[in-house]
Amino acid sequence: MVGHFGMVDITAARFLVFGAVSGLAVFARPAAVRWPSGRQALAALGLSVLGFSGYYLLLAFGIQAAGTEVPSLIIGTIPVWMMLLGLALTGAGIALMIYGAWSAQHGGAGADEGGARFGWGIALAVASMVSWTVYGLLNAAWLQRHTELNATDWANWLGVATGLGALVLWLAAGSDVATLRARPEGTLFVWIALASGFGSSWLATILWNIASQRLSASLCGQLIVSETLFALFYSFVWDGRWPQATEWAAALLFVLGILASIKAHR
Repeated sequence: MVGHFGMVDITAARFLVFGAVSGLAVFARPAAVRWPSGRQALAALGLSVLGFSGYYLLLAFGIQAAGTEVPSLIIGTIPVWMMLLGLALTGAGIALMIYGAWSAQHGGAGADEGGARFGWGIALAVASMVSWTVYGLLNAAWLQRHTELNATDWANWLGVATGLGALVLWLAAGSDVATLRARPEGTLFVWIALASGFGSSWLATILWNIASQRLSASLCGQLIVSETLFALFYSFVWDGRWPQATEWAAALLFVLGILASIKAHR
């Protein structure tokens, strides 16, 4: 997908679908619509950048520059940063994953240029992790302070705000319609946008909001470990290779760090 469509196009498409689905959900029952106050609308706009369009755009560019493995593992540290426990094991896991990924991707010539690109990708992934961590904490705190908000309604308003932001992003930096149509694998691009916009954004946000209302932010953050492990699995399948010994050790240390966080929380 990266070879034919830019990161801005991929990000905008996903979250335009998220916004469209949310808008349909809101206006499908006009009599039941609870319009957000001005403060709620501003909160939705801010959180939509932190937790959706901004977060995903940084992550997408990070993956483009540094590959899938290291950014995925960096994103997986969100539970630790939300809880500030298990840091030693997780940090060791990240260090090993960086070493393993670097040795696999950059063995010889062009190491300096590749190193700069790899480092830039890691920096973007860290910025993405910070963005989502702030979103997770602020969103959970907002929902717990405003118990009158329905988790589904709030997910829909986040979606509408994200969709508006995605539209602005696409108009400002995306490809025009003619260019998008001319690119190969356009049908696959549309299906991925629909699947990720509906499942990974709209439905996932509803479930996340419900969890945020029922669990503490620190414990709720542990749930992202499954996303990280699946991303690593997908990355190795896509590359058609088994993980190196250092990458196996990195994944193990990462999981142990998350388990230590959960145990400490209890």
